[in-house]
Amino acid sequence: MRDTATHSPAIAVQAGLTDRIARWASRLGVKGEDEGEDAAPVRTPPGQTFSREVDRRRQLYQDIGSFLFAHDLDLTPLNFGVAHDYLTGNDHGIEKAVAAVLAERGKITNGWVESVVASATNKDVTPESLHEMLEKVEENLSQFTGLVDESRNSAKDYGVALQEQVRDLSDEAKAEPVLAKLISLTRSMVEKTRLVENQMRDSAKQTRALQQSLESARRAAEQDHLTGLPNRRAFETTLAAETLAAQAANEPISVAFCDIDHFKVVNDTHGHETGDRVLKFVSGLLAKVSNDKCHVARHGGEEFVMLFRGKTAAEACAMVDAARADLATRSLVNRSTGTRMERVTFSAGVANVLAYEDPRAALKAADRALYLAKEHGRNRVYLAAEAPL
Repeated sequence: MRDTATHSPAIAVQAGLTDRIARWASRLGVKGEDEGEDAAPVRTPPGQTFSREVDRRRQLYQDIGSFLFAHDLDLTPLNFGVAHDYLTGNDHGIEKAVAAVLAERGKITNGWVESVVASATNKDVTPESLHEMLEKVEENLSQFTGLVDESRNSAKDYGVALQEQVRDLSDEAKAEPVLAKLISLTRSMVEKTRLVENQMRDSAKQTRALQQSLESARRAAEQDHLTGLPNRRAFETTLAAETLAAQAANEPISVAFCDIDHFKVVNDTHGHETGDRVLKFVSGLLAKVSNDKCHVARHGGEEFVMLFRGKTAAEACAMVDAARADLATRSLVNRSTGTRMERVTFSAGVANVLAYEDPRAALKAADRALYLAKEHGRNRVYLAAEAPL
């Protein structure tokens, strides 16, 4: 049912107030803070901007590719990132380090890139830097909470003041002064809202940057920089969690210790850079068997650990032995000299995790089985004897 009664002067004034505030807010929203009424934006033709950007990116890709090939670097994300940071000046530390080694040796290598990136990561990820980042997160959250409270209080105050002024609209004599006060109140509220929005936007940006830094720190703390596999710390966390999951699901779970045979001879004969390539090659072979229930990590040096949830010790032993046999048939070549390397093999020990009092004890049993395999000729996989519970 529609109301067709004649409007009172007070209602007419209130309706006019609403229209005027809407028009004023509309003008405020359309015109930028630093623009005059006659200001007109200067625009670059879209096609021209796009063309320049494409040319710039194409040239950068070519420069990075030329840099990688000039130094015979592998096409890896790590090398690509270092080349990008050096050529663009995006990371001054990398830029200075590359310039220094080029001045001294005239060339950089895959091993040098890995060591520099690892060094930079280690400098960035320290207990002090993590503590500092966490303090910034807490400070940011406190600031954000304060802004929310301030915004809430401002809105509450504005509502109270608005109600007080609206009561006087029924008095025709006070209508015009009240209108001016309402406009002033609204202007003040809009300015406060803008200020809080800008502060919250800045706070959100800082929070995102801190989240990225913390995520990078977490990855660096749990990842082996050379092979890209999880490190010992990450593996131990996974081992504990997967053991609990296996027990809850009544599944078998096994662990394996693998160690490259005569790795010191590889380093002494062919150099550490070739030794690093061997480590990455072996890590790649072992990683091929990994999935949601199979985890592979670098334990340290030339040692790797593997976890098999849902596999008995015998089944895990067969999987590890298949990887061992695969490696034993490979014919590796020293990239630096072009000479064929001696056959690279590994030995391993496997243990049933649930046959021991805790996962660490099972890991030690697999380690003992590994050294028995070493003592009995290497290039073989041994199954640990289960301890009585």
